[in-house]
Amino acid sequence: MSPLSDPSKSLLTRDNISAAPEHPHLHSGIIIATIYALLIAAGLIGNVTLIRTFCIVKSMRNVPNLFMSSLALGDVLLLVTCAPVDASKFLADEWLFGRIGCKLIPFIQLTSVGVSVFTLTALAADRYKAIVKPMDIQTSKASLKVCLRAASIWLLSMILAIPEVVFSDLHTFHIPETNETFKACAPYPHAGDLHPKIHSMASFLILYIIPLFIIAVYYIFIARSLIQSAINMPVEGNAHIRRQIESRMRLAKTVLVFVGLFAICWLPNHVIYLYRSYHYTEVDTSMAHFIASVCARILAFTNSCVNPFALYLFSKSFRKQFNKQLCCCCPSILLRSQNARRNNTRLSSLKSTQNHSVASFSLVNGNFKIQYMLMFGIQL
Repeated sequence: MSPLSDPSKSLLTRDNISAAPEHPHLHSGIIIATIYALLIAAGLIGNVTLIRTFCIVKSMRNVPNLFMSSLALGDVLLLVTCAPVDASKFLADEWLFGRIGCKLIPFIQLTSVGVSVFTLTALAADRYKAIVKPMDIQTSKASLKVCLRAASIWLLSMILAIPEVVFSDLHTFHIPETNETFKACAPYPHAGDLHPKIHSMASFLILYIIPLFIIAVYYIFIARSLIQSAINMPVEGNAHIRRQIESRMRLAKTVLVFVGLFAICWLPNHVIYLYRSYHYTEVDTSMAHFIASVCARILAFTNSCVNPFALYLFSKSFRKQFNKQLCCCCPSILLRSQNARRNNTRLSSLKSTQNHSVASFSLVNGNFKIQYMLMFGIQL
């Protein structure tokens, strides 16, 4: 998901030096903003196609994929609303989105991070039930129950994000070294350093440590169950049961990859936010801190892009349907490409039968490129 100051999404807009005029040159800001634009484009293509695939293809509407669709929706929300706001900080020295934006953007960020980590926890619980306690699985109205659980996750995430709306506000910060002041969006009252410490630590525990600990416990039980199943299964065991266990193992590994990506991508954000919160009265303007902050922000937003592509690598069935849905989204492009090939073939044939032509046209990479064939034998 996304930001850099606070460990959730609130980081982005409310980190203590969130809109500080610390950014180097404008061209550096343009380069960073371009990276954001690429992440947004890749994330939207991947996540929207994933959601479309799971919604349209009936055979893929199972419990894990419904959770993954909810996860992708949270990533889309983050990329559409929060990533552009974060990118704007590298192009402007002031907060550009007013007081309403200061309250709304951190709320969306924190909601999206909560949806991500709690959905991953729900996925781990689902894999635990499917592998360790398969007899407890109820197939009747399974999709409805998953949708209700996903809605509960969204509701819980929004409830946890309510303090962002209440306390986030515009504050003026001062840099003693340069005697500069700037206005930034902060998620807590400006006076004192108790609020930032509570906020950063609570975010770190609720949105990172505790969920990952629960997921780790689930996977310990899953690993133990799989080891026991491998030992107890006879050499000539039932082929159907063996395939079923292998399928569940593959899905469990995929969920574990998602969890690992989340943990890696979000840890730097949490660390930097904790550092800033426990040094709240100081504004670190060093180049090292700036580079670390930029890398942490980009890494966090990268997490909102990678899940569809990770699933693409791990699942053959999803890869097939993903390609099909992606191609369906751009039939006009395919049609133009086919017409281009046909036109190119016709032109090549015409050229071979009419060598005396003064000029000919050829199609290159879908664009018309004029080639003048001068009678003097000079080709431009």
